[in-house]
Amino acid sequence: MKKKALLYSFIALYTIAGIMHFVTPEVYLEVIPDWLGNKLWVNYAAGVAELLVAGLALFHKTRAIAGIGAMVMLLAFSISHVYFLQNGSCAGDFCIPSWIGWLRLVIIHPLLIFWAWKISRL
Repeated sequence: MKKKALLYSFIALYTIAGIMHFVTPEVYLEVIPDWLGNKLWVNYAAGVAELLVAGLALFHKTRAIAGIGAMVMLLAFSISHVYFLQNGSCAGDFCIPSWIGWLRLVIIHPLLIFWAWKISRL
């Protein structure tokens, strides 16, 4: 039961996160550094990657690929987390206390990577 909850919540999280890249791209565009190139393309690529991870996690044969893909993706997303902190923990007009940004980068992000690793082993 615990493994199913871990798996289904992982799939739900990445499905919702992937969809949000298409529904509200403006939120994500603010935390994509200019040097990455076309921000809209990077945003949509991230959304597709998250949806792909969710889809691959559905099937036992591709679950390890989903977990590894999520870990790689989360490491790549670290760029945006650092950029967010460099911009005063603001994404456009939306700002949070810096300690929350650091908490997200230093604690939550590694926990998400650990979760992806656990999924890759189910």
